Amino acid sequence: MIKIHKFSMGATSAIVTSMGLIAGLAYGSNAKTSIIAGLLVIAVVDNISDSLGIHIYKESEGANKQEIKSSTLGNFIIRLIITLIFITIVLLFPPHIAFIVSSIWGMVLLTILSYLIARIKMTNPLREVVYHLAIALLVIIGCKFLGNFISYHITG
Repeated sequence: MIKIHKFSMGATSAIVTSMGLIAGLAYGSNAKTSIIAGLLVIAVVDNISDSLGIHIYKESEGANKQEIKSSTLGNFIIRLIITLIFITIVLLFPPHIAFIVSSIWGMVLLTILSYLIARIKMTNPLREVVYHLAIALLVIIGCKFLGNFISYHITG
């Protein structure tokens, strides 16, 4: 059986961060290059930082070495895979289409993850899904507005 707690934080972080970055940069100049560069930073640097955070958190909880190792590696691998999928979407589509495709893909992934978590917690899956999708939608909208603001008012 898959232990969802081993990768749920990393998966959620990769999904929401990738969707937000694509939303914020999709309509700027050199959008494809900027998005891919940003996603690669997320896939490597932010991923290592996040995985180290989980490693230290698990150590502070007093978890055994196997638990620490599996949580750290699980987080790193799932974030890397998910971010690479978003990079593939950006490579395959023009930026404005990649924004739409990646938003739909991210929402589908979040729906599945939220549903699985709700089932484990024995809570209402619909409420969990709607709550998590609403937060992701706020991130997308906020990043889109921020990207537009920077594009029109700062970079000219």
